[in-house]
Amino acid sequence: MALKNAKASARHRAREIALQALYAWRIQGGDAHEYAHTLEGWDRCDQKFAAELVAEVVGKNESLEKSITPFLDRSLASLSPVERVILLIGAYELSERPETPFKVVLNEAIELGKSFGGTDGHKFVNGVLEKLAAGLRPEEIARARQAV
Repeated sequence: MALKNAKASARHRAREIALQALYAWRIQGGDAHEYAHTLEGWDRCDQKFAAELVAEVVGKNESLEKSITPFLDRSLASLSPVERVILLIGAYELSERPETPFKVVLNEAIELGKSFGGTDGHKFVNGVLEKLAAGLRPEEIARARQAV
């Protein structure tokens, strides 16, 4: 059990690193991967996963933004940079990492929102990602609802 928790903790830190690197990339431009390597906690995170998140969100930014846009109650440009990046990370994981349960993706996004976002931003992130998950993973969501 301790090994599973350590792995989960390293992946959570990887998401935090990716969030911070992608935030810097959105605000300042430059190389998000380079930012990631300079952040506190890089040495304790799942570096492969963090690097994947950064590279894939940057590389698929346009398609990820298109995937979340229908579920927004405001324009993409009006989102806070933190919420926007959290949504992009969540959208990537929901669409490209089916081995990660949707509940884990949502919970991680909520935790990132609580730690780095504005007041109640995590609720907005959760709502958008729940709607996206319903379209991307309907069978998984139906199984989760039946289990309750």
